[in-house]
Amino acid sequence: MKYLFNLFLLLIVSVSCQAQKLKLTLNLTKGNTYSMVTNTVSTIKQTINGQANNVDLTIAGTTSFKVLNADDSVYYMEVNYKSLSMKMQLPTGPISFDSQKKDPSDIMSSILAGLVNKPFTATFTKSGKVHEVENVEIMIASVLDGFPQIQGEQKQQIKNQFLQSFGAKAIKGNIEMSTAVFPEVPVSKNDKWTINTILESAMTANLNTVYQLTDVTPTSYIIHGNATIETSKKDDFKTVNGMGMKYNMSGTMTMDIKADKTTGWISESKTKQMISGTVEIKDNPKVPGGMTFPMSVVNESVTTDK
Repeated sequence: MKYLFNLFLLLIVSVSCQAQKLKLTLNLTKGNTYSMVTNTVSTIKQTINGQANNVDLTIAGTTSFKVLNADDSVYYMEVNYKSLSMKMQLPTGPISFDSQKKDPSDIMSSILAGLVNKPFTATFTKSGKVHEVENVEIMIASVLDGFPQIQGEQKQQIKNQFLQSFGAKAIKGNIEMSTAVFPEVPVSKNDKWTINTILESAMTANLNTVYQLTDVTPTSYIIHGNATIETSKKDDFKTVNGMGMKYNMSGTMTMDIKADKTTGWISESKTKQMISGTVEIKDNPKVPGGMTFPMSVVNESVTTDK
């Protein structure tokens, strides 16, 4: 009888542990600084007028987030780029830009250097959503004003390109790709939840992700995500390189995430994204009559906290 009673107690404890709910959330400390070190490798394939026009692209950067203040629901962050670089293998040859490059004749590298250590602010919810990004457009305009040799149409074109990559909406989506992975309610191991994210750059896309808490270790939460991506059907033509362009693309993405159990900050994130579809260029002097061509993109990205 005593053996059966002990077994009964053991089963109760076991069931209780399995059903234990965990509140996954950011738990950051005011005054502390947290980092994201990201490296993204992309392969872009296009066929234009029957000719293959492929591009290999590598973007790397380190971003710091200092907690200026916190209340019961949000964190107020000072955000700084610490380094930025881009390498491209074009059909015409390689090209690269790096914020750490000390060459005044390399204007694009100098502009990237100008973006480094220029703070802007962001507000995070406890679940990792970015509520607001402020002052980044002012920061970009200020950096470009430091290059008087860039004027007129060229300056506006470069400004538009940087806003598409580093503007408030683009930054919001890029940060949320790493941080907005937590459910609003407590979950148990193997539970699933869905999060929707809007990504904005040259194209606007809707990211619908089903996450699952696959494991809990003494130091980390292990989360896996499967996502579908589709460019917004409401998205109109955007100006890219002086031309009106519209993307009609869809695809999938997988994510494997390790979040620190104490802070909730992402210690490691690995993603793979595959999208394909068509790009439509509006009639313009550079492309009379316009055109539509197929494109596919494969992105592999790794983000760590150091």
